[in-house]
Amino acid sequence: MLSVFLQASAPESLNPWQLVIGASPVVQLVMVILVFMAVMCLYIIGAKWIRLKQVTDQSRSFLELFWSEEKARNWNAKSLNEIHGRSAQYTRSPIATVFRAGYRELARIARTGRPGKADVDNVERALRRAQSAELTRLENKVSFLATTASTAPFIGLFGTVWGVMNSFIAIHGQKSAGLDVVAPGIAEALIATALGLAAAIPAVMAYNYFVRRIRVVDSETAAFASDYLNIIRRHLLVE
Repeated sequence: MLSVFLQASAPESLNPWQLVIGASPVVQLVMVILVFMAVMCLYIIGAKWIRLKQVTDQSRSFLELFWSEEKARNWNAKSLNEIHGRSAQYTRSPIATVFRAGYRELARIARTGRPGKADVDNVERALRRAQSAELTRLENKVSFLATTASTAPFIGLFGTVWGVMNSFIAIHGQKSAGLDVVAPGIAEALIATALGLAAAIPAVMAYNYFVRRIRVVDSETAAFASDYLNIIRRHLLVE
């Protein structure tokens, strides 16, 4: 008798897509927001991974070009001119961008006379501005990953709470606590939870990975700027 009662009261199989279509407007809105956040995160992850790979490859190639000049000859204006001419192909490299910023400032100073020790501060400021601008460019959109990682679970939780609340309202309205009454609301609530986690987990993993990679690139750029400034001080400025 018990098995017959359970079979009679058990709901038909619940299709997840039908649950989404039949969910309450609030839960549907939560799902749309979470799907949008998940798609945006996937786009940012793919685009940022490609960008950082280009940054790494081009920076490595530019450093090989830059330091090969030091091995071949003493540093002078001619060698920097040659590097500057070839640096145009490294458009994705922050290090090459910093080099060009320092070169332009050095050329501006040279137009007023041979650069002196007092002009080194101007070059240093130009290098720092370029480094800061490149760091900002690399960090672009990464904050969205952090936002998704921190908020998506709570948005999904809101959808869960709303779905469970609807289930309790249905129990009260129909004076019944059967599975056919509470199952749809609970199921749609769990879908919202799953979507929140599906958006948050890749976002937090990607955010930590990209922050570490960007920090490495920024450190390498800062080290190059320091070496570049020392070369300018030793070989291109007069007392």
